[in-house]
Formats: sequence, structure tokens, C-alpha cells
Amino acid sequence: MQTIKIDLGSRGYEINVGQDLLSDPGIFSKFIIKKDIAIITNKTVGPLFKDVLKKSLNGAKKVICLELDDGEKYKDHESLNKIYATLLENKFGRDALLIALGGGVVGDITGYAAATYMRGIDFIQVPTTLLSQVDSSVGGKTGINHALGKNMIGAFYQPKAVMIDVNCLNTLPDEELSAGLAEVIKYGLIRDSEFFDWLEQDMDTLLARNANTLIKSIIRSCKNKAEVVAEDELETKQGIRASLNLGHTFGHAIETAVGYGNWLHGQAVAAGIVMAAFMSKEMGFLDERDFDRIKKILAHARLPINPPDISQSKFLDLMASDKKNRDGKISLILLKKIGQSFQTEDYDLNTLEKTIQTKSF
Repeated sequence: MQTIKIDLGSRGYEINVGQDLLSDPGIFSKFIIKKDIAIITNKTVGPLFKDVLKKSLNGAKKVICLELDDGEKYKDHESLNKIYATLLENKFGRDALLIALGGGVVGDITGYAAATYMRGIDFIQVPTTLLSQVDSSVGGKTGINHALGKNMIGAFYQPKAVMIDVNCLNTLPDEELSAGLAEVIKYGLIRDSEFFDWLEQDMDTLLARNANTLIKSIIRSCKNKAEVVAEDELETKQGIRASLNLGHTFGHAIETAVGYGNWLHGQAVAAGIVMAAFMSKEMGFLDERDFDRIKKILAHARLPINPPDISQSKFLDLMASDKKNRDGKISLILLKKIGQSFQTEDYDLNTLEKTIQTKSF
């Protein structure tokens, strides 16, 4: 097991990465003694891993499990209220602990429930998808979706720990693995060109689920995110934590337009990254060679590089609801080159419209 520290003072915590973590009582012991624990999972992940996890929670006062419906469209108020109701019916107090066992949807909604139940209780992230292991479980962003926008209701709330068991990826569908690789590739694009070079060379090994290669990519991704989060926890500094949203302004619009769950988050982000890269090229920052490398690696990871057919007016309207926007302007994360990103509202609207109108890159 390898450990990465998130340096946030009293809110700091450790990310533990390795194999067979779910069946290791030792890594959970200091968090669970004499506590009421609720494992929040979904109907796909629960049957695979909840029993193994329960056996590692010896020492807890009580352990219950709630299985939510599976899918992005269930990251909503109804599912959130199911968590609240379960906690209240079982008389869980402020000393209770939630454990998020699942992908990004489970992690986000469990974190938001922890942030708001009795004004805040502890929770632990146990991410089971590659996307959640390298992105959503780290950094304290929690929340739910609204019909008019993705992740528009939420809070910054840090977990007590993140436990990443790479063995969980053995049961992950191929398209979910690829979706996670979109976020892995993102770190290389925004701040770590050497990592991007390595990913270009080792993509086939990652797709083959080689454990050592996966662990290396997860640790490198988490270290990148840990550094960004430590520098800008609440996304208040221009372009620092916001850089983690490369491709997301376009991607969130895609997810909302086609209906939550019809495109996986990572698939939408991949198409969004290509759109951001194209716009960067059109503005004279990114050269043609780097643009081609970006398209090639995403296609190699079996990800879409073209957006679905969405009208320009709808695309712009959905992008206008993005959380990064300021003073009514759509804020974008663009690339100067591979490994260097920047945040801007200073661009020609015609260039944005050309990017949205382009259906094949």
C-alpha cells in the first residue's frame, strides 16, 4: 500500500492506494471504533463488495447498508433524501460515519449527505471505479445534479480518508475503465507533460488492466490532484483548481443535453477536452502536432473525440450555467501546450461558436 497526503491542515487526510484494501481491517480500525456506520453504495456495486467491506469493520457499534439505484440520473434529491431517512430511522447521531462504496455518483451524494446531515458528520471514500479513484473521491467536492445543470447543488467537504483498492477495477466494464482514463489523461494535459508522455507509451497496458501500471497511474493522478487541492481547496484562485475542469464546461453541457447517464462522465469530458484543445489551437496557443496527439491518445483509450449533435443555442445555454462563469461570461480552461493550462473569459465568441458547430475533429 502507498499513501498520499492531502495537506489541508486540520482537514487533511490520507489517500491509501493498493490491492486488497477492502479486506484489511487494519486500515479502517482507527475510524470505526464504537461508531454507527452506514455504507452507502448502489445496486451494482453493493453485491460485489459490501460483504467484504463489512467484515473489515469489526469494532463498529452498528453497520447498516443502503443500496441506491445505479446511474448518474439518480444523483438527485430523491436519492439524497433516502440517505437522510435511513440515518434518521436508525437514530444515527453526529458521531456516525458514512462510507461511500462506489463510483463518482455514490461518492458525491454520500459526501453531500455527510456535509449536511446534522450539519456535518464524518465520511470515508472507498471509490470502486477508475474515474472516482483518480478524481471525484479526492478534493472534497460533493453534490447532486439538477435537471437544469450538473453538480449545481453541493458543498466542499473533505473525507476523513480515501481507500483505493485497485482490485475493484477487475469487475469494471471496459467503457467505465476508458471513462476513467479521460480524467487520468487530463492531469498530463493540464500540468504534467511527462505523465502524458508515459501514458502515450503505456496505454495498452492500462487497457489490459495491469495492476502495477494502474496503481502507478492512480498514484500519479492523485498526487497531481493533491497538489492542486492543497494550493486552492475552495477554487478561489484564478486558474489553479479550476484547471482540473479541462473539458468539463463542454462535457457537462453534453451530459445535460443528452440526459444524465446516456454519456458517461468521462466520455463527455473526453469530447470536451478535444473541443477545448481545438479552441486553444484556433486561438493560436496549441500547435497542430499537440492537437493531434490529444485526439490520438483519447481515441487510443477508446473514448469519443467528437460531441453528439446538439444545437449551438442549447450548447451555449447549458455552458452559460457552468459554476466557473464570472460576470455573465463563460469561463473556459484552455491549453497553451501539453502540460500547461490556463483559465480565461477573454476569447472571440466566433471561435467558441466555431468550436461548437464543428461536429468532427
